[in-house]
Amino acid sequence: MVQEKKQGNIVAIITMIFLFAMISFVTNLAAPIGVIWKNQPEFAGSNFLGMLGNLMNFAAYLFMGIPAGKLLSKIGYKKTALAAIAVGFIGVLIQFLSGIVGVGAELLNLPASFYVYLLGAFVAGFSVCMLNTVVNPMLNTLGGGGNKGNQLIQIGGSANSLAGTLTPMFVGALIGDVTKERVLSGDISIANVNPVLFIALAVFAAAFILLFFIPIEDPDANKKKGVLAKFEHSPWYFRHFVLGAIGIFVYVGIEVGIPGTLNFFLSDAEASGLHPANAAAIGGFVAGTYWFLMLIGRFIGASIGGKISSKLMLIVASGLGIAFVLGAMVSPATVTTSMPVFTGSSFTVTQVPLSALLLVLCGLCTSIMWGGIFNLAVEGLGKYITVASGIFMMMVVGGGILPLFQNWIADKSTYMTSYWVPVIGLVYLLFYALIGSKNVNKDIPVD
Repeated sequence: MVQEKKQGNIVAIITMIFLFAMISFVTNLAAPIGVIWKNQPEFAGSNFLGMLGNLMNFAAYLFMGIPAGKLLSKIGYKKTALAAIAVGFIGVLIQFLSGIVGVGAELLNLPASFYVYLLGAFVAGFSVCMLNTVVNPMLNTLGGGGNKGNQLIQIGGSANSLAGTLTPMFVGALIGDVTKERVLSGDISIANVNPVLFIALAVFAAAFILLFFIPIEDPDANKKKGVLAKFEHSPWYFRHFVLGAIGIFVYVGIEVGIPGTLNFFLSDAEASGLHPANAAAIGGFVAGTYWFLMLIGRFIGASIGGKISSKLMLIVASGLGIAFVLGAMVSPATVTTSMPVFTGSSFTVTQVPLSALLLVLCGLCTSIMWGGIFNLAVEGLGKYITVASGIFMMMVVGGGILPLFQNWIADKSTYMTSYWVPVIGLVYLLFYALIGSKNVNKDIPVD
């Protein structure tokens, strides 16, 4: 019996790690797929419209952040995970259907298939939010808590970063040469990324089947069910938490906006100076490198986190980020550097704008920001931490709003001008680390 339970836990752990990867896989589909949409004739190269799928994906957090936590408390970890997987399957399926939807009623002169895609991105966002709520505590529980539980979460985080690295690279290779001529001829469409969507559907289906038959003990199963505790205050009474919640909103917007807009910039051969034949593939690979450096940064952060304070880490990361982004903004596209990339047919070392390399290096900075902001914002909250966690999940919506605003600016001016949005955000995070993170409400009882 013990051996069977151990084997079941191993399968459950592997399943959770795959789902951790799926969170990033589904989320990072939006920006590279946006390259396809923005090049459709009806979109006239609009970066704003190309980023709408990303907005829909993150908008789901605003609606599902707190309900996901309540659902977890009501039906348990396993059922919540199964529901999240089912919702994710439906969301990806709708995105696939958008590639085969015929000409229908149009709104704002955009094809009906685009609105089907946006619906799919929104539904998939619900799944990602639910998975984010359940996967971390499930891995911790399966590991028995403590160091082993934390180790499993770190492994899951690594799988998440790896998926974030590979997704834009894979999509970029599939769509390859995105030119107006190929778009008009019908060679480039959402159907080009069907292999990626098929993989997502298969993983969701397999994960659901495996998890359904695996017995997983809910950590709260033996606790008495009772009336939810009512507190006299809330996290909103703490200034450093309020500023920290804004920090999470800003941070996720920075994290997504930097590589997402970079992908659009490099895929635009006229703006980046890359050859039209492989601009999209190079853009996807370079954007994926940003997520790879986030993976490296997380390893570094984990190794030094016990010796360096969250405050100092956030100060250094924000300061370096500001320097990298400003450097990219003032660097002309004609100033290039060598980077290893996949051009759609082979790996090679090619010339890309120096600004692209500087923006990719920002991945090292953003990699440790979530943990730093979270730790500083919940310091001294005591019994209010659980409520604060749900609020944080809602604030992830910044990953949809700020990149959309950034790409609206890119449409009205230039790609590099739009990076003032991340710069301002990084300045705010630097302010938060230096001043805003101080708890000035220690008089509020938290026991």
